[in-house]
Amino acid sequence: MKDNTVEKPKFRSKLRKKLGKEFFIILRHLQNKKGRHQFAKQKLEKPLQYSVTTHKSFLVRPLKNVDMHLQYNKITNLRIAINRINTVIIKPGQTFSIWKLVGRPTKHKGYLEGLSLNNGKITTDIGGGLCQLGNLLYWMVLHTPLTVIERWRHSYDVFPDINRTIPFACGATLSYNYIDLQFRNDTTNTFQILLWLDEKNLNGEIKVNEKTNLKYEIYETDHAIKHQWWGGFTRHNKIWKRITNTTDLTIKEELVTENNAIMMYNPVLEEGEMKSNKTT
Repeated sequence: MKDNTVEKPKFRSKLRKKLGKEFFIILRHLQNKKGRHQFAKQKLEKPLQYSVTTHKSFLVRPLKNVDMHLQYNKITNLRIAINRINTVIIKPGQTFSIWKLVGRPTKHKGYLEGLSLNNGKITTDIGGGLCQLGNLLYWMVLHTPLTVIERWRHSYDVFPDINRTIPFACGATLSYNYIDLQFRNDTTNTFQILLWLDEKNLNGEIKVNEKTNLKYEIYETDHAIKHQWWGGFTRHNKIWKRITNTTDLTIKEELVTENNAIMMYNPVLEEGEMKSNKTT
């Protein structure tokens, strides 16, 4: 990672952002009609036999200067969205798309106003909070042989990593429908996505119809914080995947992605101040 220069963020008017968003939504609809992908949509109520990976994330965390009711609204939004995805199977050659299954989050469908990020600032939006679903699915997929074909990284690092359990920037941001998380099944096996909520967590599991002999480890290198020429701080790293064949013990390493994010907090905060800025 030789050059960590990041351009100063550009801020656009609300009208331009709204018109731009609708333009890209229409453009994605037109692209989908070309039929380049065979999207997964079939569900199988009976879980497949073998578990590949599991993960969970807290539903509610204390966030500084954020109304807690927005986090509880997020739980409602997640419950609606995962109901459209839970038990879906991805057959060989098929592509999984969050938005093809979930559709556009609207009030009519029961979605509520939840937390959203816009140019690094916390705001609200109908269906806000679904990025937690993207984060969970992306982290699980990294621990499988499924091929990620579309993932958008977070452009901003909004909160300090208090209680972070996975490497920085291992999530996936979402915005209907042109900022999606998509992954393709290039194997000969069938995979299944299971999602559910309990009192504290969003839970996920990926299952498969045949047992695998591959073990996956995700790790980061080249972590750095840089002071940019325009005054702000940025954060950088590389995410790698280590694949171990448990039969012959051969190891393969792949570069997953390189991340560059604008920090929205001072990287040299006092300890007490950092404790009041816990992440989601």
